Amino acid sequence: MVPVSFAPFGFAGQEFALAPSRALYWAEERALLVADLHLEKASWYAARGSMLPPYDSRETLGRFAEAIRETGAVRVLCLGDNFHDSHGPARLEPHAAGMLDALMRAVDWVWITGNHDIKDTAAAAPGLPELTVRGIALRHEARPGETGPELSGHFHPKFSVTARGRRVARPCAVASENRLILPAFGALTGGMNAADPAILAALQPARVIDALVAVAGSGAGKLARFPLWRGGQAA
Repeated sequence: MVPVSFAPFGFAGQEFALAPSRALYWAEERALLVADLHLEKASWYAARGSMLPPYDSRETLGRFAEAIRETGAVRVLCLGDNFHDSHGPARLEPHAAGMLDALMRAVDWVWITGNHDIKDTAAAAPGLPELTVRGIALRHEARPGETGPELSGHFHPKFSVTARGRRVARPCAVASENRLILPAFGALTGGMNAADPAILAALQPARVIDALVAVAGSGAGKLARFPLWRGGQAA
């Protein structure tokens, strides 16, 4: 059953739902999908002289735990850049490490490897390069020219809109007919304009590309869809 705060939509013949928290729920698999956690990003910057509050992993994992509780997911699929660098697991402070351990014990957990996870390859974090579930390829970065169903992350898409005279930017998913790029889930992840040429190019070939924004509110979650590209023309 899809939680009321998640906005349902169909993709590749399956039922999915996107949350304002940036998690994606896959109903048929009872699975929660996230991309780009970038755990321990603050400690990576701190080691280089940029002192950020060292609690980004706690915040990210706390939201993750809430999404698992809300959905009742029995499986978690992490689509890469799980840590900000391959030494990140060793830097987890005890509280965050305990949170992650508890989550991994509670559900079937699958790591898929992203480019940040293999930075400094001597300490590369474990994970699968990709996985196929119900005919849908799960990988970190969209594969150029892919024509089959695909879920990925990597680009941290966000969409900006002017509402009531105020410019508002929100993380979003970006979808073509058979390919979907998830928003970044991590607390310290930035964002790329969903209509950036790099994102549009990553989803080709396509006839239609839209930004999908999960809207929080009372009652059922709602999905706002904004056209980005139509048949060779930016929307």
